Formats: sequence, C-alpha cells, structure tokens
Amino acid sequence: MTYQHMLFIPFGDTHEMASPAPTSHSQPATTHQNVPITAEISDFPCITPENSLPLRPETNTDMAKKEINTDLWVYEMLKEANITLTAQGSNIDEVNEALKTASKNQTGKVGFPEYCGVVKDFLIVIEDKASLDKHIALDDKKLIAQDQKSVKDYAVNGALFYGLHIASNTNFHKVIACGVSGDSKRHRITPVFINERGDYQQLPDLETFISFAAHNIDDYYLKEILKEDTDAEKQTADLIKDAATLHEYLRNYGSIKDTDKPLIVSGIMLALREIENKAFSIEELNGDHIVTDGKKIFNAIQTNLARAQVTPDTKRDKLLAQFSVIKDTEKINIIDDRLGKTPLKLYTEFLYNSLYNSIRYNNSAEDYLGRFYGEFMSYSGGDGQTLGIVLTPKHITELFCDLIDIQPTDIVLDPCCGTAGFLIAAMHKMLQLTDDQQLKRNIRKNQLHGIELQSYMFTIATTNMILRGDGKSNLRNTDFLKENPHQLQLKGCTVGMMNPPYSQGSKQAPELYEIAFTEHMLDSLAQEARAIVIIPQSAVTGKTKEEQSIKANILKKHTLEGVITLNKETFYGVGTNPCIAIFTAHVPHDKNHLCKFINFEDDGYQVAKHVGLVETASAKDKKQHLLDVWFNRTDTDSKFCVETTIEADDEWLHAFYYFNDEIPTEEDFKKTMADYLTFEFNMLTHGRGYLFEKGDDK
Repeated sequence: MTYQHMLFIPFGDTHEMASPAPTSHSQPATTHQNVPITAEISDFPCITPENSLPLRPETNTDMAKKEINTDLWVYEMLKEANITLTAQGSNIDEVNEALKTASKNQTGKVGFPEYCGVVKDFLIVIEDKASLDKHIALDDKKLIAQDQKSVKDYAVNGALFYGLHIASNTNFHKVIACGVSGDSKRHRITPVFINERGDYQQLPDLETFISFAAHNIDDYYLKEILKEDTDAEKQTADLIKDAATLHEYLRNYGSIKDTDKPLIVSGIMLALREIENKAFSIEELNGDHIVTDGKKIFNAIQTNLARAQVTPDTKRDKLLAQFSVIKDTEKINIIDDRLGKTPLKLYTEFLYNSLYNSIRYNNSAEDYLGRFYGEFMSYSGGDGQTLGIVLTPKHITELFCDLIDIQPTDIVLDPCCGTAGFLIAAMHKMLQLTDDQQLKRNIRKNQLHGIELQSYMFTIATTNMILRGDGKSNLRNTDFLKENPHQLQLKGCTVGMMNPPYSQGSKQAPELYEIAFTEHMLDSLAQEARAIVIIPQSAVTGKTKEEQSIKANILKKHTLEGVITLNKETFYGVGTNPCIAIFTAHVPHDKNHLCKFINFEDDGYQVAKHVGLVETASAKDKKQHLLDVWFNRTDTDSKFCVETTIEADDEWLHAFYYFNDEIPTEEDFKKTMADYLTFEFNMLTHGRGYLFEKGDDK
C-alpha cells in the first residue's frame, strides 16, 4: 500500500541536532523550520518519515528549490544505478551511532550527510550542493580544506568530513565519500576514497554513480584505487600474449599465410568440439603419413559441421573447401624434429589449453576469434587495412546493442559481418533479455543474419557462431552491394548494424563510399527499423559531391536520429576518426526533426603501451552518461550534446553544430580577471605599459 506523507528534503548544508527527531507518520512536523514536499513514499524508498529530519530556516526560496532539485536528482541517479542509500541518516546501527557526533559545526552533536549506505563492503557517503561554486575548497597546500566553514559550505569538503568521521568510528575500512554539485545539465561528482587509517585520495570526477553499482564497484576499486588490473584486463593481456605465441608457432613451424592463419585456428576449434562427443582426440595426432593429423582434424571438422546442422550443403562444402588448407599444407602435417610432433598437434594443444574453453564456455560478447585474428594480423603487418577491413572492438559492439535498445524479438542484419562481432554481441544481449526457451531457440536459429564478402572471414564468422551456439545458418558468403534491397526486406530485419569497408570509395566507384553502404543497408531493412553504423567522420561531412548526393537521398527516404563522435583511437593503429550514426529506416526525415550530435571522444578508453586501447575505470561511467543523454534520461550541456534540425549539406558532426551556451561561473570570472591582471603586470614590468594607455579623443 502506498501512503502519502510530507517528506523533508535537506537543503544543502546538513543541520545538527542534539539527537534525531523523527517525524510522526500521522502528524508531520509543521513548524516554520520545516519546508515540506508532498510526495509518495513509494517514490523514495530510501527516504522514510523515520529518517526525515527538520530543516534549518531557509531565507532564499530560489536556492531552497535548487537544493531540493539537486537532492532529487542525486536520488534519481542512485536509483538508476540500483544503489539504495538512506537519506539523512543510516539504517546501519554503528554508522548511525557514529553520526550522533558528526556535526559539521564540530560541536559533537548530530550531523547527517545527504545520503549514506553500503554497497558490498564499501560504505558510500554523499554530500551535495546546488551551486557548482560550492563544489570544493582547497587550502593553501592544495589539500581539501577541513576548516569548519569549508566543511559546511562545500560538497566535497563536507563529504570528506563525514567519511573520515565514519571511518574512524566504525569498522568500515573502505569508505567512498562523494561531493556532488550542480544539476543534471551541469554538475560535478568527485569521489574521495578513505581507508581505515584515515588516509584519503581524491579520485577523478564521474558523471554518474554507475561505477558504485554492485556489479562494478570491485573493478572500480581495483582499477582506480589499487591501480591493479581487473580479471577482464588480465584475461585480455593473456589473450594478447597467447596470440603472440601462437603467431610465432604458425610462422616458425608452418610458414602459414596471413589469410590462412585464422582458418587453421577456427578449423581446429571446430574439431575440438568433437572431443565432447568422443569423435576426436588430441592424443590421436601422431604424425601418421597415411591418415595425417590434418586429415584427422579435417574429418572432425566435417563431423562437427554436420552435427551443427549447417545447411544448405553448398554452404557446408564452401566451409570445408576453406578448411582444406589444414590437410593440404604438407609442412604442418610432418613431424618437426624440434618439436617431436607435427606443428598441427602443437597448434591443437595450444588452442585447447589457451582459447577453446574461453570461447566455448565463456558467456560474454567478446569476439575471441576476431580478437585473435586481429592480433595475428597486427604481428604480421597484414591486418587487412589495404582491403578496408577494420575489426570492431568489443566495447563498440556492445555499445551498438545499448544505443539501439535491442530487444529479444528483434531480427538483426549485419551486411558486412566480418568475424561476426556485432551478431555475437546482439545474440548475447538478446538471450540475456528473455527467459523464454522457445524464443531463445528462435533467436539463435532465425533472428541473426549476416553477409560477408571475404571467404576466409565468412568461414571465421560461421565458426564463431557455431561455437556460440548456432546462428550460423543465416550467414552468407556474398557481395552485399549486389543484393537486391527489396529481396533483403523480406527477411523483416528490424535492426541493422554495420562497420563497412573503409576508404574504398572514389568518384569512379561511388557505391563503395561508406555512406553508400549505409544507404544500401537502410534500404534493405524493414519499415521503421533501427539502423546503426560506425563509419569515418568524413562519411557524414560529405567531402565529395557524390557523398553529399547520397546524404540528401538518405534523408528523402530515412530519418537521421543522431551522430556520436568517437575516440580517435577507437581503431588503434588504423588512423581513422570514427563516428556512430543512427537512423530510422523508411521514414522520410522531417525538416523539423531534432537530431542529437554528441561528442564522445572522452569515452574512458586510452592507449596502453604494447597493449593498445584499454578500458579505464571511468569507461562504464562515461558510457552510462552517454546512454542517459541519448535516451533523454538526463540533461547535459552543449559541449557534450547539441540537439538541432539538419540539412543534407550540413556536416553531421557535433563540432559543426556546437555553440558555447555556458554561463561563466564566479570562479571563471575570478580566473579571467586574475589572468588579465597578471598579463598587465608582466607587460608593465617589461616596459610595455604603453599597451594600456588610453589614446586621446579626437
């Protein structure tokens, strides 16, 4: 049952009392010191009449409203992250006891932070202020000031005060104190970590509280506070190391061509699946001259393709033709004296121990074979870039699913599927969203469609899907651009995802421009389907007349929803500046339609030496902020997102539409004046005072 009560929301500074004074359920306090807000208790599960406390007098009504809005906005962010904290107190006895002497006036009386609670073994305490000018105060040593006035007036200072007090008076040894200021549009969230000795460290600002959610906080602690690698990072590092090792084996003991490397790897992976059916054994790879190791592996591949029900026969025959390199390459089928076994057995043992179990039993969106392929190619210098092949990173394939709000009933098309990274991510997400076993079977069998031109990439994609539990029957090895879009429409695909070949288009071949691939995919989807592509920024600026014409034609038939500018290192080592463009298919673009243009260059990923692009502790937080803005769950400033109408000849990028709409803060004004006075002083001391002399009026 829902009861309506008068809730009392704190306005910025936390009051102090001799002891808590809970408000009666039936008789809310009505003194002049209280500013009541009518709300449903069910709307604020962490705020109850028992922990609501009377407020100090507030003379500035506008500021009071701002303080309320900030409190509610913080609450909504906590709710979104599925974090339950208590407002104005704690439901934990020892914390509540500690707060009885936590007055920010340092009188030894009661003081309460805005929000306080526990996530796993971390205690989180939050202080908020409506004004950004009241975010943090530093002392003359550039430390967070702990004098009484700073503690009362500034969010970070107050949060740190409470955090230190709780850490010293309870058994909580990991305290995260957060100072929050501003509102949904412009704000700062600054966490400070405090240990049991009272040592503290200020951490980088966040956009949301998602880093403190139960499923993220341990990784945040490892990465941001301990500066250690997470399990996922260790796994990635191991993968890169294993890829390097396997590349060396392939090169040193087989002299394998770049395009054959992933075929050998994926073929062996299929053969290993037959171990479960007792139809293949690594021990049987003995270097026999008649029934070679390659023939044994090939036979196991053939059996597994039949077991996986790969149809039609022509597709199975095409795959087997690709895998024939395993039995036809003589050098890897002869015992190597250095090894005491065939190179094929070495490869098989290595893959079984390092990769097979990760792919077969790891329930993630990670495209392991694709990642392996990418690593092979990077070591050999033949990464396929000359062919326009750019494999999509895992965090982008997952982001696609989130931005497009993929559902278990969707039918997905990737017309340039490569190693099937997008399809794997989509399948993983769709299966997560339903418990209906029949629907899960249908997702695998009927709802994932891929097209790939390169035969060896098609083989890897098919293998990848088989290893992930089907979806392979709807992959085709053909030229997407030669497909009739009206024929593809019959598949009823409600979602299109694509990373087309890059840098292939020209005036002589305009159909190969990335924006042309985009148009062809849009034409191939169902009515009102959602489409998302990752393409170079040049594709949406329209650097040629041909591309501008294609952009205009797209708007005649389809709607542009927005474009997200990405981190320039997203495709590390490739040298392209990518963006994500999102469309609604077969709905002509209305001239009054507002599109979102977002600058997501700061995505929380950075380049690490000898590793490439890696996730930092802020990545999940920044992604959550992006999704909140994209789905209109929060406001933001124009530096991050601009909403505007468009024309076909516009450059569809945030940089084209951005304008600075920020009102300078008092701090900005003081800094500007200080900079000017410093400049004037320097000029005067260097004999250039004449620059500031007023000329005679004439």
